[in-house]
Amino acid sequence: MTTIVLVRHGENDWVKKHRLAGWIEGVHLNENGRQQAAAAAERLSELPIKSLYSSPVLRCRETAEFIATSQNLPLNILEDVGEVRYGEWEGKKVKKLAKKKAWFTVQFFPSRMKFPGGETLREVQARGVNALEALAGQHDDKDIICVVSHADLIKLVLAHYLGVHIDLFQRIIISPASVSVLHLAPNGMVRVGRINDDGPLKPPKKPAKNKENEKADDTGETAVSSENSNS
Repeated sequence: MTTIVLVRHGENDWVKKHRLAGWIEGVHLNENGRQQAAAAAERLSELPIKSLYSSPVLRCRETAEFIATSQNLPLNILEDVGEVRYGEWEGKKVKKLAKKKAWFTVQFFPSRMKFPGGETLREVQARGVNALEALAGQHDDKDIICVVSHADLIKLVLAHYLGVHIDLFQRIIISPASVSVLHLAPNGMVRVGRINDDGPLKPPKKPAKNKENEKADDTGETAVSSENSNS
């Protein structure tokens, strides 16, 4: 099973200001965000990551650079794992947006939400899932790859693989610089290994050559260890 490690970018000052940064260029990680990104890179340091991908948005690229340096990997930019295109809402304060009728739709019926001049959340989910499926198809079955993205896209993707309706995706929490793990097999099998994790990560153990371990391996449960997970 191809293992996909999903990392949310670290904190930026727009989060404290409660504004939708969207695709606005120039929104850097703040000092706390850089520390979070460095800590994420350290947690991932024991994993033999084959390839590293990032949203084009600056805060993701800056987070991914810490991982790239730690793993000595080139950084590949992947637009389809980029932020939601909020259109006219981009850059606006959440306090003001919360007064709009459409805010109720975002919170409770996101499957029907289209941001004015932007995307529907269904479109965001579809492009995110399609991007990860394409990556899994490009990599070997035993590869571990890392994708640095955004909270909403990661939540939408996880909702898809968990079989959770998009209208309930807001129940999933994805914190800054947290790690979530997917395992995608060529035969269609899916395993969600971790969600919103900030604990230590270890590579999968090599299974012993006996029937009991072969059965465990068939279920995909020997992929990236979830010991000491903090979901």
